Amino acid sequence: MKKALLLFAIGIFPIETTIAQDRPNVIVILADDLGFADLGCYGSEIPTPNLDALAKKGIRFTNFYNTARCCPSRAALLTGIYPHQAGVGHMMEDKGPEHPAYRGRLNNNTVTIGEVMKNAGYFTAMAGKWHVGLQQGVVPWKRGFDRSLCAPAGGFYYGDHPNAKLFYNGILLAKRSSLLPKDWYSTDLWSQYSLKFIDGALQEKKPFMLYLAYNAPHFPLQAPLDEIEKFKKKYMEGWKKLREQRYKKQLKLGLLDPSAKLTPFNPNVPDWDQLSQQDKEKFDHIMAIYAAVVSHMDKSIGDLVAGLKKRKVFDNTVILFVSDNGGNAEPGPEAKYDGAIPGSSQSSVFLGQGWAEACCTPFWGYKHQTHEGGISSPCIISWPAGIPASKNGTFERQPAHITDIMATLVDLGKTQYPSTFGGNSIPPLEGTSIVPAFTGGKIKRTNPIFWEHEGNKAILDGKWKLVAEHTEQWQLYDIENDRSELHDLSAEQPEITGRLKSEYESWYQKVQAEPFKRTFKWFYNYKDAKAAL
Repeated sequence: MKKALLLFAIGIFPIETTIAQDRPNVIVILADDLGFADLGCYGSEIPTPNLDALAKKGIRFTNFYNTARCCPSRAALLTGIYPHQAGVGHMMEDKGPEHPAYRGRLNNNTVTIGEVMKNAGYFTAMAGKWHVGLQQGVVPWKRGFDRSLCAPAGGFYYGDHPNAKLFYNGILLAKRSSLLPKDWYSTDLWSQYSLKFIDGALQEKKPFMLYLAYNAPHFPLQAPLDEIEKFKKKYMEGWKKLREQRYKKQLKLGLLDPSAKLTPFNPNVPDWDQLSQQDKEKFDHIMAIYAAVVSHMDKSIGDLVAGLKKRKVFDNTVILFVSDNGGNAEPGPEAKYDGAIPGSSQSSVFLGQGWAEACCTPFWGYKHQTHEGGISSPCIISWPAGIPASKNGTFERQPAHITDIMATLVDLGKTQYPSTFGGNSIPPLEGTSIVPAFTGGKIKRTNPIFWEHEGNKAILDGKWKLVAEHTEQWQLYDIENDRSELHDLSAEQPEITGRLKSEYESWYQKVQAEPFKRTFKWFYNYKDAKAAL
């Protein structure tokens, strides 16, 4: 060490080389469209033994939040600021320079986890779905990642799908490139290349930071047909029964406080018992495909963990697993079931609204929405060398948000978040490190958490959540005692409601959010829910 510090002092290499091995490796895993209740350790019947094992030897957050949608969550994860600040307030449409929150790509006034951790001496890598502006020139190999294998967006699992497009370290790969396994499946491909990138880090004797962004279980749902077959006929009791079963398991696990009641079932979803036998079999098959996609993702994560153990780096690797939004109800109650062989590479299957009810158990709302079903994510943290054995298998009930990931990595990497980068000014971090919670400490959050997506909005300050879907009236909930948002207290607590509305309006203007004209009508809204009570 003395020799290393001397070499630093005379300018031969930077100080991070001397301290790199004192810090943990980090893997951030992002699932796509996975609901709060879709893992075994969060109440699901879908077998996810590998993620369950990480939870058993780590911690689970019960109140981890995303931004309600794919691209905004990725922007927030990568930058540690709100997606509007990063230029991704909605999706990939560029509204032009007069709408800075809606450029459809990460703007230049951002710094990514790749750039921050690379500057801290980490070997940085990215595998999976990018979706924050690759076609507009915002690419991982220019935003701090030493190695990358990425897709511009999603829309495929197999190489023979028309949407399949892969970039390897900035090079567009041919469909039958020798760098790709024959008949590859994207979930496995991301894990396989992740281990290759980790080998590169070990060769360079650096700690690594890997961002692993699965496109599972996003539509079009596709999985090996023999795996789908294992789940067929397991969902013939229907979505309402499945939701009730998951809720009972959540209570048994201790995931939920008993005050978190099961919300009324969406009245816009057809009554399962009134469906024809043919429709029941169709919807059963759709859910079987979804279960196979989730189960296979878990298997692939198991392969990654086995690779870490084989390389003897598992114990000092922080694995942080989350999802980008709540369960996906698109395209509505009818779901989608196209193709001669549903679930194959040439088919197009969407889960639909009925099964999304079960994915988001016990909450209401889905992807796009800011009630708990749309923004609640499973969150598992594994770090054998850093999480005390006494915390193994425990639940962390402090709220956390996807903007917290940057701050957490900065904390773990013993580095600093910059105020300028690449000649551009960088907004202050919006997230807060959740590292204290790893050992039972308090997260030092000082500001509320905010949401806006497609006119759906919310603010969470301590136990109080103010929320409204699009043009609805604001509702106030005590999330600590009513996580399911069943008892609106806005009329009983006018001072709190007024204060939060004022704080929300200030934030809304700060991030330059804009009104959104809704064009869809199938979402579960507050009026539907109250009518069902």
